[in-house]
Amino acid sequence: MKLVIDNARLLDPAQGIDRVTNIYIQKDVVVALDSAPEGFEAQRRIDASGRLVIPGVVDLAARTREPGQEHKATIASETRAAASAGITTLVCPPDTNPPVDSPAEVELITRRAKQACGVRVHALGALTAGLAGEQLAEMAALKRAGVLGVSQALRPMSSHLLLRRAMEYAASHQLTVFLHPIDWSLNARGCVHEGPVGTRLGLPGSPEAAETAALGTILALSEQTGARVHLCRLSTARGAHMLARARHDGLPISADVAAHQLFLTDMDVADFNTLCHVVPPLRSQRDRDGLRQAVADGVISVICSDHQPHEADAKLAPFSHSLPGISSLETLLPLTLRLAQEGVLSEAEAIRRVTANPAAILGLPVGTLAPGHRADLCILDPEAVYTPDTRTWVSQGHNSPFFGWEFTGLVTHTLVAGRIIFEQNH
Repeated sequence: MKLVIDNARLLDPAQGIDRVTNIYIQKDVVVALDSAPEGFEAQRRIDASGRLVIPGVVDLAARTREPGQEHKATIASETRAAASAGITTLVCPPDTNPPVDSPAEVELITRRAKQACGVRVHALGALTAGLAGEQLAEMAALKRAGVLGVSQALRPMSSHLLLRRAMEYAASHQLTVFLHPIDWSLNARGCVHEGPVGTRLGLPGSPEAAETAALGTILALSEQTGARVHLCRLSTARGAHMLARARHDGLPISADVAAHQLFLTDMDVADFNTLCHVVPPLRSQRDRDGLRQAVADGVISVICSDHQPHEADAKLAPFSHSLPGISSLETLLPLTLRLAQEGVLSEAEAIRRVTANPAAILGLPVGTLAPGHRADLCILDPEAVYTPDTRTWVSQGHNSPFFGWEFTGLVTHTLVAGRIIFEQNH
């Protein structure tokens, strides 16, 4: 397929490009910008006048629920949702059922993804066998199978010594370790932020120290082992400050934040709204503002969806017994764009947090539209205003607190490897 996208405003932070241009795609790569290569004859043209074209969004954390929880969602259903939201690359945590602790699970996910709509799906491998936190997984075999890193997901380790050995093993195979800074002994059964709101609701709280204590251990072990560490889902201003100090001292550490943590706070839980039950919990406004500042400063370099689709019953229990997580693929890009609209970030820097930066952490050749790179991109109507609801929602999980919010900037096309995998019906 030879495809031309005409008159597009191309915003590619990785190249520092923000201009109206034509984009020429042949087979699966961008072959030129501005002018057609010699002998190029387009088989299809897309008029993108007044539209914004950005590299395809790379989501560092999205649970597709397959294998093992297909009653919640499948790779097929969630990649369709991703495509509708401009996401071209998904990374799945290893806490499937069974966990991704052997090449067989990696191969299953890869095979199911190839049978789906075309969104690229990559797996993280388990840090320990069965994610039980007792003995190390076969990381060498997992790397050969194609995992992009290793993680313990939201499962505790039996000891700091085992975590050290895991980080040493990962470092010896140049595998990035994706770690959630949660001290489970301090977290106890906390389901909300430990503070006045949680106390008033009579719900067990998760203290700030559950994050900062774990973060202190991870930072010390990162320095000791030399492991490349990525911190998953920071939630506190204090944690962001500790990360800034560590990065200043030269530790090879990156971090992400879930998009919902940049907009919601523990006040959104005030009526026992189970749609706002997440791990780590929504914290105070001070924490939210501190996270926003850390994103603006580049201390937190990536915004992810932390997508966790659930069946309706999972959110119908009392708050502390409901299952945590938000179905959030379809709000990742809108919320990120909203940060630019609210002046937290420039538009280019907002886009960088969901394209070039996560691609760099994963070591993938995506996140840019430079000639010679994969033609993974999305086209947006930047003026379109819309409100998500259950009728337009694509994910199998409808557990979102953002239904009824008004967003600006609607994805009209998504391309992976030069192939249109989503086109908005008008």
